[in-house]
Amino acid sequence: MSRVDYDLFRRGTAATIEAAATVLPTDVADALRRALEKETGEAARSALAYIVENIELSQKSTSPICQDTGYPTFWVELPAAWDRSRVAAIIREEVAAATERSALRPNAVDIVTGKNSGDNTGILVPAVYFDDAQGDSVKVKLILKGGGSENVSCQYKLPMGSLGAGRDLEGVRKVVLHGIFEAQGFGCGPGIIGVAIGGDRAQGYSLAKKQLMRSLSDRSPVPELAALEETLLRQGNELNVGAMGFGGATTVLGVKIAAAHRHPASYFVTIAYGCWALRRKVMVLSSEGFAVSDH
Repeated sequence: MSRVDYDLFRRGTAATIEAAATVLPTDVADALRRALEKETGEAARSALAYIVENIELSQKSTSPICQDTGYPTFWVELPAAWDRSRVAAIIREEVAAATERSALRPNAVDIVTGKNSGDNTGILVPAVYFDDAQGDSVKVKLILKGGGSENVSCQYKLPMGSLGAGRDLEGVRKVVLHGIFEAQGFGCGPGIIGVAIGGDRAQGYSLAKKQLMRSLSDRSPVPELAALEETLLRQGNELNVGAMGFGGATTVLGVKIAAAHRHPASYFVTIAYGCWALRRKVMVLSSEGFAVSDH
């Protein structure tokens, strides 16, 4: 867009937060319905039925999909004319406003005092990361990631002798399957798995979480990684962990992988586990206004 419009940005941000908290992305909701149709295990089928019913009720009533409304993480692509500090302040204010109207649950706790701030703001909360926009449009990506799924996210350092995992894609396959299996029902499965190979430890976690923003139908542009995504999706569902850890045919809904160059001495594999309530939205602000979509 040719002009800077902070009021429009504010309205778009408010709409994005509301949509992320209450409306599950269509690709994820459809995948869960397909999982329910093919599930034969009684316990897993019951869990999936409750999940699907919850998705429909939350959308109809415009209420949060899950009682844990997650940790808000924003990635913002901003043209040079925009003031980053002002944009960050608007995001912070709109997160607090969404909490006040109960679209978000207060989830920001002071490490020293143990006190909840009450409005989802605090030190580094919400998390806001900036990048330069390629054109005139503003793009905001938001994920509300729950604490349960964050707790079972993990990082491996290869080689890992206990799993027979070397410093190659076969080793990556082994540790990712291990991470999926170890999560069991604690990550609120069926899960969506974001994987980052390489980078340093901090880059790995950031890159892995970004993979959760991808559509379930998306495939890596790198043929070797695309093939590994397919393999891990198939083999992950053969683990029989199932919905909420009750066993069954669907343990994961998707696996998304990205890679970064690494230091010769290090080979990290990082897993960002996304729960079934994968609350992600993307807002694009242009001269025509703003639009909110699933990815």
